[in-house]
Amino acid sequence: MFRSSSKTILIIAAAVIVAVAAVYLIAGPLGNGGGAGRAPEGGHAAALSPYATGAVANFKADAAPKPVPDLAFRDGDGKDVKLSDFRGKLVLLNLWATWCVPCREEMPALNGLQGALGSDRFQVLALSVDKDGHDLAKAFLAEVKADHIALYNDPTSRAIFAMKAYGMPTTVLISPAGQEIGRLVGPAHWDAPEAKALIEAALKATSAR
Repeated sequence: MFRSSSKTILIIAAAVIVAVAAVYLIAGPLGNGGGAGRAPEGGHAAALSPYATGAVANFKADAAPKPVPDLAFRDGDGKDVKLSDFRGKLVLLNLWATWCVPCREEMPALNGLQGALGSDRFQVLALSVDKDGHDLAKAFLAEVKADHIALYNDPTSRAIFAMKAYGMPTTVLISPAGQEIGRLVGPAHWDAPEAKALIEAALKATSAR
């Protein structure tokens, strides 16, 4: 009788241990999905995807942050600049060229976004990939009165290939840590309420990490 009862108790105890282990593996410690305060890498997609509507419906948030090449280019004074120089800011990197009609059409909207939300935490980085196009880009920005957009130019056009920008314009959202968290291929009304809401959500999501 005693032996039978002991055997039953051992079987029940083993079943309980297996059940607890299964819950731990599935839900994480204490069933909180991996511990309080530790967000999964896919958190950016969860935070940003709901804001991909209207003017920025084509924005695709990355399930996990991706490393971004440290692009080299020049500023308006012809000085060498690297993408890593903007580390610590949420950056909306827009690859454009004066020969790209949709790029030219969306520039005033990008200028409006920078004017509305530009700060020490966020910057629109419009990078011209015109070969020997510094003067062309400068003239165009002046023509459309893009007074909030700084001039940056990559005369080698290597940024197109490094960023795998298979369509123009391509706009990449880069976290303060220097990782791609989403992109939009094609033009967009970046000064629309939906676009501003997307950037504000990204600022909130990245500051929480």
